[in-house]
Amino acid sequence: MTTHPASAASTPHPASAASTPHPASPASAPRAVPAARPASGAAPLAVTVHQVARPTGLPTPADFAFAEHPVPVPGPGTALVENVYLSVDPYMREAMEEGGWELGTPLEGRSIGRVVRSRTPGLRTGDLVFHRYAWRTHAVVTAEEVRVLPSLDGVPLRAWLSVLGGTGLTAYVGLTRTARLAAGETVFVNSAAGGVGTAVGQFARLLGAGRVLGSTGSAAKAAHLVQDLGFDAAFDYHDGPFAELLGAIAPDGIDVGFENVGGGQLEGLIAHMRPSGRIAWCGSVAQYNDPADPPAAPRNLYDVVGKSLRLEGFLVRDHRDAQRELEEFLVPHLRSGRVVPDDTVAAGIGTVVDAFIGVLRGSNTGKMIVQVGDPEEK
Repeated sequence: MTTHPASAASTPHPASAASTPHPASPASAPRAVPAARPASGAAPLAVTVHQVARPTGLPTPADFAFAEHPVPVPGPGTALVENVYLSVDPYMREAMEEGGWELGTPLEGRSIGRVVRSRTPGLRTGDLVFHRYAWRTHAVVTAEEVRVLPSLDGVPLRAWLSVLGGTGLTAYVGLTRTARLAAGETVFVNSAAGGVGTAVGQFARLLGAGRVLGSTGSAAKAAHLVQDLGFDAAFDYHDGPFAELLGAIAPDGIDVGFENVGGGQLEGLIAHMRPSGRIAWCGSVAQYNDPADPPAAPRNLYDVVGKSLRLEGFLVRDHRDAQRELEEFLVPHLRSGRVVPDDTVAAGIGTVVDAFIGVLRGSNTGKMIVQVGDPEEK
């Protein structure tokens, strides 16, 4: 096996062009990596991406390395999967800390791939499967480790990593199980132009919310939320004190808050919650890159008592039983066009590190996905 630093200069693995609502905006120019599909006559190669250092603050390309090796051969009871789409997500930054991902090994994450060789009766060649072996072009899996994905007319395959996957399930569970959104209520979500935030806004509308509000990191993203995704109002949190900006678009208060950031943004949200409101706390983007020095806790936490609020954190992995419910709710709306998978698609295994760093910098709109193979079987 040959390992190459993430800044190595060689040819990136190609990927077929995706139907991309928003072009990828990587943290820097894509670093080249060894080709996973060499010239005709050469032995097939696979590429894996490893974490090789613990980052301080925002990860850098030097924290990763690419490795090339022969395509693995499945043993009895396993199958070889050629990956098509990989997910990169903010939670992965926490996994890079001590006690998380093991250094020098291929990384994990949500993935979609196609079975290209099977030695198990549970999987057939050509099956499209969801699994957790990401940051690589190929994986060897057992039937118990994957979910064979159904073919859904009118639904793009990559939706299983966004609105039909963990991203959409997070939004759905937060709204329906944690916050228990009721018809006519006002919903606010921060980090609203990310994968979870764009799903929250669209789902809230379908679930009967009266007003859907959001905050994000740029004026262009705020306009996208309103013009393209049906938000009633949104603002760039850089434009002034967060609590004041939120008060301007929610003068009558908020019933349901969907919290993705923490720190001062959570403080501003608490300030504008109506009595008996509910906050579903999903993430804390404000502290992912510096977990040793998180932002100050909200100074108005006691207002949770004074307003009889419910502030509840949740982990989507504890609600996998809601997956079928999500699909029954969402698939008709995907087919009708009422829900649009809001994705940024980066092309090629060589872009995976930049795509991940881009998520932490907020360079994506919607869910960041890396395409490493062809979604159409040839």
